Amino acid sequence: MKTKVLIITGFLGAGKTTLVKRILKFSSDLSRTIVLVNEFGKVGIDRALIKKTSTADIVELKSGCICCSLRTDMIQALQILRHQYMPERLIIEATGVADPLSVIEALNDRMLLPYFRLEKTITVVDSDFWEARGAFGTVFKSQVKQADIILLNKIDVLDKSLVPVILKEIQEESAACLIIPTLHCNIDPDIIWFGPDQEVQGIAPGSLFQAYDPETDFYSSRDGKGTMTAKEAGFISFSFETTMSLDEKRFMAFLNTAPLELFRIKGLVRFAGGTKMLNFVGGKIQLQKWSGPAFTCLAFIGWNVIEERILEELNKCIARE
Repeated sequence: MKTKVLIITGFLGAGKTTLVKRILKFSSDLSRTIVLVNEFGKVGIDRALIKKTSTADIVELKSGCICCSLRTDMIQALQILRHQYMPERLIIEATGVADPLSVIEALNDRMLLPYFRLEKTITVVDSDFWEARGAFGTVFKSQVKQADIILLNKIDVLDKSLVPVILKEIQEESAACLIIPTLHCNIDPDIIWFGPDQEVQGIAPGSLFQAYDPETDFYSSRDGKGTMTAKEAGFISFSFETTMSLDEKRFMAFLNTAPLELFRIKGLVRFAGGTKMLNFVGGKIQLQKWSGPAFTCLAFIGWNVIEERILEELNKCIARE
């Protein structure tokens, strides 16, 4: 069985280590999870921070940045990791000045290809630095271009009116990736290892997004004087249920015009021609056939969206016979 690989990239200080720590909290069984940390410098700070909060095995690749000059070192390190640990999952946290393309090319080397499978490259973008991205050169551009998922992190430092503008600009630069606004890299867990093309086994009303609750997720406030819930930071989750069929054409138009701040929709949608499973992440849509009960049950996660307005648009999608 091939080892599933996640590459976590992003410029210095964007929140990569925070994301790794969150991912490691998703699962209680970390016995076959390896984290490969690439530090640019003499002191391995990130390794210590991750190890403090996780039982996963942490391995550090030193001697500089993961890049062309270190490709041989990385290939050798991954061969050793495979031999010693036989991991089910491997998380590679690249240094902030690393080009993820070099890591991807190393994983495609003939020595590694039979043993590792790249699942996703996730790029964490510091929202406060987006407008100055031109100063970061080609590495930053590659981090955005190579991403399967982009987290626009630290959105609490921005004027709310700027967030949809930046989300749109990211979409224009990397149209194929999923784009999700986050605070402290909080993300729906099933996006990480599975994502929009995951196989759906079962679903019930109220069972969606149990690991993500804007009412109970807490963050340190920006001024350091207290905490706030994700809801207080602008995140919201809500649901929509009906036994009536939706007009498929109107519903697809709703999805295609949904604001990028409405970044997660998951559940069942009943159409006249049958019920389908919807997985909507960061502006990307996937529908699968569903052979179970015929009803609509959708869960939503968004930031700075108006629930009543979304539900009003959904009610307009109900088929009128």
